[in-house]
Amino acid sequence: MEIDRFAEGIEGFRPYIYQMKKTADGRCIFLKGNLCSIYNVRPLVCRFYPFQLRSIGSNRYVFTYTKECPGIGKGAPLRREFFEKLFRIFMKAVKDYEWINI
Repeated sequence: MEIDRFAEGIEGFRPYIYQMKKTADGRCIFLKGNLCSIYNVRPLVCRFYPFQLRSIGSNRYVFTYTKECPGIGKGAPLRREFFEKLFRIFMKAVKDYEWINI
């Protein structure tokens, strides 16, 4: 599927350059009922949800969270290792993307 059918370009949200399109009621276009129809190939933004990786300078990042998630603040606190794992996933995706686009 061509990227412009499910995402649109954004600026000011590095490292993200696209955001997923939503239906008229604000849901992901790939959400069928309460299940993701592209779960095995979902993009990083979905893998990280409800967290977002934000650039805070040259090669510096911080995780934030989206306030739309009803589960924020309702579970056990997440440990640093959880976010380190997410960051490793991000770094691998960046490397893979750079290799593909050489």
